[in-house]
Amino acid sequence: MKSEFVTAITALAAEKNLPTETVLGAVEMALASAYKKDNLALNELEVEIDKEDGTIRTWTVMTVSDEIEDENTQMTLEAARATRPDAVVGDRIRFEATPANAGRIAAQTAKQVVLQRLREAEREVVFDEYSGKEGDIVSGVVQRLEGRNAIIDLGRAEALLPPPEQARTEHYRPTQRLKVMVIEVQKAAKGPQVIVSRAHKDLLKRLFELEVPEIARGIVEIKSIAREAGYRSKVAVWSRQEGVDPVGACVGLRGLRIQNIVNELNGERIDVVVWDPEPSRFVANALSPAQVVSVLTREDAGEDGQRSNTAEVVVPDRQLSLAIGKEGQNARLAAKLTGWRIDIKSQSAYEEELAAQGLTLEQVQEQAREDALARSREAAAHEAEQRRIAAEAAAVAATTRALTPEEEIALEYARQEQEEAAKVAAEPLAPAATVAEPVAPAPPSGPARPTIRFAEELVRPPLELPKPGEKRRGPPGQRRDDEAGRAVPKKKKGGARRILPIDEDEDEADVGEMEDINW
Repeated sequence: MKSEFVTAITALAAEKNLPTETVLGAVEMALASAYKKDNLALNELEVEIDKEDGTIRTWTVMTVSDEIEDENTQMTLEAARATRPDAVVGDRIRFEATPANAGRIAAQTAKQVVLQRLREAEREVVFDEYSGKEGDIVSGVVQRLEGRNAIIDLGRAEALLPPPEQARTEHYRPTQRLKVMVIEVQKAAKGPQVIVSRAHKDLLKRLFELEVPEIARGIVEIKSIAREAGYRSKVAVWSRQEGVDPVGACVGLRGLRIQNIVNELNGERIDVVVWDPEPSRFVANALSPAQVVSVLTREDAGEDGQRSNTAEVVVPDRQLSLAIGKEGQNARLAAKLTGWRIDIKSQSAYEEELAAQGLTLEQVQEQAREDALARSREAAAHEAEQRRIAAEAAAVAATTRALTPEEEIALEYARQEQEEAAKVAAEPLAPAATVAEPVAPAPPSGPARPTIRFAEELVRPPLELPKPGEKRRGPPGQRRDDEAGRAVPKKKKGGARRILPIDEDEDEADVGEMEDINW
């Protein structure tokens, strides 16, 4: 049966969320320090606590040596063999020296040592926990504000949200719940210091991984992200599996997935575009929602010998301001997303430049399409080679360890490509197509088909037009004056008789309109 001492140690370990062995080690070290305060100050001590009944045993440790320099910690070989016959020089021999009790000073020392060791153990556990979470998202509550810094309570530790890592449009308040990304964990005098961020672009990537299962499983890949925290972001996505729309997977049904991310970022605008291995198409997609007429890409050698990529983008005149964006935000984010320097020109200004050079826009676009097609074929060949290498590496790794999701996808793609190639090789060649002379359609045989009838004819009977020479009948309650050619009200029986004046100069168009009415 466990004693109250062991039960108290177990409860303390559970309260501090520490292993029981760590708490026992701290108590043993504290007891050794306490016993040294009384009678065994010069001896080397070891304290052991029985985990079952809580019995405390203290040992003095002596080292076997040829030359005695300290009688309290060393002993001769002859004295050691008197206790243990097989002792040799360098052995450590223990002698039990459990004191009856400890004094007040020793007890106070033990208490201080236990508290200090527990604090150090807690700091080590927290540091090990959050140092492995660098780059991951954690949830926390704003505990307090210290100047421009926000202190986030993560549960077992407090995190610092410095001003450079805050979104400019966000205003934090105590008890506000946030999702932040751990970017750094440092050891400090008061314990581990966790630095978190709300402005890092990888925070957006982690949010997409939480909301979009296709990204978490590796079916859809985020190629690049450009972000101005609090205002606007652009995300380039690409699908590794045919038939999966990467943009639709990120947006979700009725925009539910992307709306959850926007709400978490307090209304930050997010543009999801399709990544393309061809730079010209990628630049055109990155400038969304603006429409692009043409994109011309070129690689220039800089003054320092480094090559710079430049893309000349031509947009319609009415789309120029949309392509540039407010204060150049759209063009700036597109340049960050693609890694290209982007020059945006209106279509009219670009056509004037080409006219001065004796060229037309159609000629330039045709040349650009040919260059883009050549680059696309080269990129496709390079990508196929990379997939083949990844599949071979995954096949080798499958024999020794479990595969990662990326390696499983590479193996699946390789298997599908092999099956498609086998199907194409097994299919017989189709005969050459022949052009047949047009044949006139044969007249229909048998009973004639019924004519087409409209729904109006089925709902109501057709209107009967009056025969030539037949007088038109007016609506009930009116009679027609043949001379004037217009309908006049019929006299009612009983009561005072009223005569309605008729304007002889009434517009003839009204008369014709009344005559055309089929009652």
